[in-house]
Amino acid sequence: MNGASDLKARWESLAPREKAWVAGALALLAVLLVWLIAVGPALATLRGAEARHRALDAQLQQMRSLQAQAQALQAQPKQSREEALRMLELSIRERLGASAKSAVAGERVTVTLTGTAPLALAQWLTQARVNARALPSEARLQRNPGGLWEGTLVLTLPPR
Repeated sequence: MNGASDLKARWESLAPREKAWVAGALALLAVLLVWLIAVGPALATLRGAEARHRALDAQLQQMRSLQAQAQALQAQPKQSREEALRMLELSIRERLGASAKSAVAGERVTVTLTGTAPLALAQWLTQARVNARALPSEARLQRNPGGLWEGTLVLTLPPR
């Protein structure tokens, strides 16, 4: 006999009460499978949707802010190399003071930091990017035991 006829014969030999138990177990198994395959994952997705939506909204706001900054930078008038260098040196004196020294080589400016506060460095980098349009191209920085930055930053000035 083949497998299907064996199964049918076995089913026919069961008492009505046993048939009810087997049918109930199969129905329970079917419900469990539907839950595991379709309903459970859908509910998990639905539960996490609001948090993901908030995270994506925050990311969108950040990207819009960056877009506005980029557009503002693009809208600024062209700046000469001398003006950019002057603005960069002024920002170094104002924001970093004695904790930084600069050396100019062509369109690259190497800034050596010795004990620079993290907030001062972050503010200076922003100011250098916005006012002098200087972009960091290399960084060899490390924090000293006091939490201050030391090392060198190489900035590239805008082309002439």
